[in-house]
Amino acid sequence: MRVAIVTETYSPEINGVALTVAGLAHGLAQAGHVVQLIRPRQEADNAHAPAEPDIETQLVRGMRLPRYPGLQLGLPAGKRLRAMWRDVRPDAIYVATEGPLGWSALRIARALGIPASSGFHTRFDDFAAHYGFAALTPFVFAYLRRFHRLATATFVPTVELEDFLAASGFGNVVRLPRAVDTHLFDPSRRDEDLHASWCAGAGPAVIYVGRIAAEKNLPLAVRSFRALQRLHPDARYIWVGDGPARAALAAQNPDFIFAGVQRGESLARHFASADLFVFPSLTETFGNVTLEALASGVPTVAFDYGAAREYLGDSCGRRVAFARDDAMDAAGAFVAAVCDLAGDADALAAKRAAARQAVAMLDQRAVIADFAHALAALGAPDRGQQEPPFRSEHDETRLDTIADRDAPLLRSAP
Repeated sequence: MRVAIVTETYSPEINGVALTVAGLAHGLAQAGHVVQLIRPRQEADNAHAPAEPDIETQLVRGMRLPRYPGLQLGLPAGKRLRAMWRDVRPDAIYVATEGPLGWSALRIARALGIPASSGFHTRFDDFAAHYGFAALTPFVFAYLRRFHRLATATFVPTVELEDFLAASGFGNVVRLPRAVDTHLFDPSRRDEDLHASWCAGAGPAVIYVGRIAAEKNLPLAVRSFRALQRLHPDARYIWVGDGPARAALAAQNPDFIFAGVQRGESLARHFASADLFVFPSLTETFGNVTLEALASGVPTVAFDYGAAREYLGDSCGRRVAFARDDAMDAAGAFVAAVCDLAGDADALAAKRAAARQAVAMLDQRAVIADFAHALAALGAPDRGQQEPPFRSEHDETRLDTIADRDAPLLRSAP
């Protein structure tokens, strides 16, 4: 099968969407499928061609995302996509991001009658409030709904999100579970020397892994650690990652240990060498880092949604209930959970094996096989796929004009 993947973020950029899409692309290629990857040009591409010989990479124009350094939007590329896909037609298309590039990809796919799916990876409606645009939240959600209804199917990682989007009018929502590399993320990678470099005393070593950004609920992470530190002065907080909030966070908390961006075996070693993973974010659609922590044998405290709801039980951490209209009580419960769990060294040790066991069944090859099967099924006759709305050469030219003229993020949705 020939699969085209369209994304506005991709490895080596550090975020859950980039890493998930890279895993899907390489997994499909390793399974024998032909993968065409369409993404914006990154800084590293200016000096070197993409070093992925098993993937056909097409670079398009992009622009930096305002107020979110390190991420960018792909600009509309309707004309190029139409020419590319008419020349070599993919069997299926997967659009991973909802920016202008993704919008034009879905439009062109419909024009050419190619089955196209989308992935719901990011709650951009929640992000708006964290960057000073709370009033736009309902409009952003309406845009997301309009975008995903252009696709034949929208893939989501959890039952919770599947039910929510289906009830919100998103159309054909399909659950596709996530995997975690249990060979890379493994308790055996624990490095006692690294742990000792963090904690002069007994610890515990609390770890954060991810983008250091406003939408990650960082004040609650800090509050939780400070409460724990009052009980256990030897506790240390290790931050792995980077982002727009790092400089301010470091200035306000000079005792925090910032390890920077870590990848591959080094990231796995940092995870496994920690004693507790604290993840207070409320803007995830899933939270891949939760699976990585559990696979590494690290007990976890997280809110009761996304990956935590699916895989985090009392045997391997704490899942904290929350209500969006009662955030203060939820925050207090989160702090209490961190202090209670991290304060009991015996409990932490007992939960390490259970954490690993909670995600041991999430085999990457099985998830890739399910993904390929779902893509192949998109074009099956019994799906009753809608006829392409533009059939003639004149109409396809009209479609290119629509896709390239307007940035869809500025459009209002019905």
